[in-house]
Amino acid sequence: MSLVSNIAARAAAAINRPPALAGLELLASAVVMLDAGGHIAYANAAAENLLENSVKALSRQKLGAQFVNPDELDNIVAQAREHKFSDLRQDLTLERAGREPLHVHSIVSVLDEPAGHVLIELRENQQHLKLDREERILDQSQVNKELIRNLAHEIKNPLGGIRGAAQLLEMELPALHAVQLREYTQVIIKEADRLQTLVDRLLAPHRRPHIVGDVNIHEVLERVRSLMLAEFPSGLTILRDYDASIPEFRGDKEQLIQTVLNIAHNAAQALATQIEAGEAQIVFKTRVARQVTLAKVRYGLALDLHIIDNGPGIAPQIRDRIFYPLVSGREGGSGLGLTLAQTFVQQHMGVIECESRPGFTDFRILLPLP
Repeated sequence: MSLVSNIAARAAAAINRPPALAGLELLASAVVMLDAGGHIAYANAAAENLLENSVKALSRQKLGAQFVNPDELDNIVAQAREHKFSDLRQDLTLERAGREPLHVHSIVSVLDEPAGHVLIELRENQQHLKLDREERILDQSQVNKELIRNLAHEIKNPLGGIRGAAQLLEMELPALHAVQLREYTQVIIKEADRLQTLVDRLLAPHRRPHIVGDVNIHEVLERVRSLMLAEFPSGLTILRDYDASIPEFRGDKEQLIQTVLNIAHNAAQALATQIEAGEAQIVFKTRVARQVTLAKVRYGLALDLHIIDNGPGIAPQIRDRIFYPLVSGREGGSGLGLTLAQTFVQQHMGVIECESRPGFTDFRILLPLP
C-alpha cells in the first residue's frame, strides 16, 4: 500500500488525525479529503473551525451536507474525479442554514491514490478583510481610550467647581425665598453628580487593576446566568452549549463576568417584547478555535465564546459603531456597556465581534488559550 493509500485508510477509519497529515494542522486554510463515496475522510483543524463542527462529527459525512447549496461544489468534485483538470481554483459562496454564508476560494485536486479521493482546500476570501477590520478596531479603541481619558479629566475639574459654587449659593439664599430657589440649586448639584458618575464609569476600566488568576470560563457563564435569571425570572430562557474540554486560562475573572453580563443584559433589554410573550432566548456557546490570529498574533488555541439572542437585531445605522462610547440603540441607554466589554476583552489580548440580523444577534469573543 502506498503512503497516500495508507494515510487515506487511517483517516477514514479513525477519528484521530493521522500523524502523516500533521503538517496540514498548521495551515490557516481549511483542508478536507473526500473518499471515493464523497464522504469526509479527513479534515484539518482549520476545516473544523470553518465548518463549526468537530472532526468526530464530520467523519463519514458528505461535505455537501454541510451546505444549503452544495450543487456547484459537488459538480467540481465530480469533474475532478473524471480527471477533467489537475486542479481547479474557483470562488464559491456556500450557504448555511441559520448562519452567514461562506465566501471561499476553493482549490480542488484529485489524488492518484487511492482512486477517487479528492483533496479540497477552502480559503475564506474575507479573512484579510477580517484582519483589516480587527486592526482598525484596535486602532480606534486606542484613540477612544486616549480621547476618553483627556475629555474626562477636562470635564472633572470644572464640574467640581460648578457643584461647589451651587452648594455655596444654596447656603447664601435668602430665607424668604430659600425653599423655591433651592429647587434650582439642587438641579445643578444633582446634574453635576450625574455627570461625575458618568465620567467615573468612562474611566473605570483604565483605573481598575488587572487582577490575574486561573479562570474557568464556564464558571463565569454560570455566574452570569444566575444573575440574569434572578433579574428576569420569567419569559427568558438561557440555554447552555458548552465544550467541557476547554482548559482554564489566566485572566481577570471579575472583568470577564462584567463583559458577559454587559452583553447578556443588553440582549435581555432588547428582548423585552419576546420576554412578555415568553419566547425570549439567550444562548451561551463555547468552543475551541484553532490557529487563530488575534491582534496580529497567531495562537494555536483560542476560546470561541458566543452570546446569541433571538431579538430584533441591532439597527443597521449603528451596527458599525456599537462599541464606540456613548452609542446606544436603546432610549435612555448610557452606551458604555459594550465599550467596557471591548476594553476588558482587549486587556485579555482578545477580540470581540458582532453579527446581527432580525431574529439573530451573535456576540463572539475570542481569547487566547494556553
